[in-house]
Amino acid sequence: MIERYTMVERLMHWLAAVAYLYVLLTGLAFYSPHLYWIGTVLGGGPTSRYWHPWVGLLFLGTLVWMWVAWRAEMGITATDRIWGANMEHYARNEDEELPPIEKYNLGQKYFFWAMLVAGAALLVSGLVMWMPERVPVPLARGIAILLHVSAALATVGGFIIHVYMGTAVVRGSFSAMVRGQVTHQWAKTHHRLWYYRMTGK
Repeated sequence: MIERYTMVERLMHWLAAVAYLYVLLTGLAFYSPHLYWIGTVLGGGPTSRYWHPWVGLLFLGTLVWMWVAWRAEMGITATDRIWGANMEHYARNEDEELPPIEKYNLGQKYFFWAMLVAGAALLVSGLVMWMPERVPVPLARGIAILLHVSAALATVGGFIIHVYMGTAVVRGSFSAMVRGQVTHQWAKTHHRLWYYRMTGK
């Protein structure tokens, strides 16, 4: 077995996941009256309203940690572009046809940067909505609401794809984030350059 994620990396990933799900569910409760029952299930409207921004800050804190820890590995390289040009093989589970890639593929890197950008938009717009009395311009508050909803929907799309790819498409990815380890064969199949670097083979 090869270590893919340290204990700290896994803890931060799951903390981010739990925090994100909470702010997503409470946010949906505020988004539509038809979904307000979600807030009721999570402790009631006032409770959800109180904790939504605080847990949102926790989620953004995990994103900052991930940026500090992983940004060096998330740059788009020439190898990523070659892999991206052959992405149809990835979609069809034709792993043997894919060019070798490092620890993270292009899709994972796009997801990382998309969540960071969306997270920044959620922070700025969320602060305006959290403390509207500090922003006296009504138009700015309206823009903040539109930006907040748009950024949240972008994260929902990315989150769904992330979960689907990590559980249904690339088998072993989910267990790697639970146990922290992958087999030599998995690493060689999905992230060959990283495998060679880790094993010296």
